[in-house]
Amino acid sequence: MYKPKEGLYQRFIKRILDFLLALLAVLILSPLLIVVVILIKLDSKGPVFFTQERPGKNMKMFKVYKFRTMLQDAVKHQKVGVEVRGNDSRITKLGNLLRRFKIDELAQLFNILKGDMSIVGPRPTLPDYIKQYEDWELRRFDVKPGLTGLAQVNGNIFLEFKEKSAYDIKYIEKISFLMDLKIIIKTVAIVLIGEDKFLKKSETQMGGEK
Repeated sequence: MYKPKEGLYQRFIKRILDFLLALLAVLILSPLLIVVVILIKLDSKGPVFFTQERPGKNMKMFKVYKFRTMLQDAVKHQKVGVEVRGNDSRITKLGNLLRRFKIDELAQLFNILKGDMSIVGPRPTLPDYIKQYEDWELRRFDVKPGLTGLAQVNGNIFLEFKEKSAYDIKYIEKISFLMDLKIIIKTVAIVLIGEDKFLKKSETQMGGEK
């Protein structure tokens, strides 16, 4: 499959910015991260972090980090490839709160520091999803998975599987500093005001990212 030549931003600048921004975020958010660690330990038995193998760039497997939001036994027996929904009874009360504000995903800042992930890119998919992808969708593995992405600021959970893939490939074809900046700003807005309100505001004022 043909791969477009990577520009200077994608080859060098993006990784430098990823590392610096992730490091800055960890430093600024360290009080919050420490509180989350303490609350998880007080809330239920089990490890602070949930780790799971995910395919990254060029389908190279890596361990993705999340703050644990489920009961310990549920984590132990969770099957790879089975997506957890928000109404799952195995999710703790604290876990629901962490998921609502995307705080559980902040552990992936350490994946970014390690170089497994980028701040912006297609979200790391479950391994079992690979066999569901058509050839054009496999281009998602041409880049590192991201903490947030174009699909996440254009409907996310309201999008169909193929719609998410279309946004992911559109991002890969148009990667730029300005696009990354726009996605980061929109992601912050979604976390602060909620996905429903953000999408309604986007539809009325901007018409969304088409």
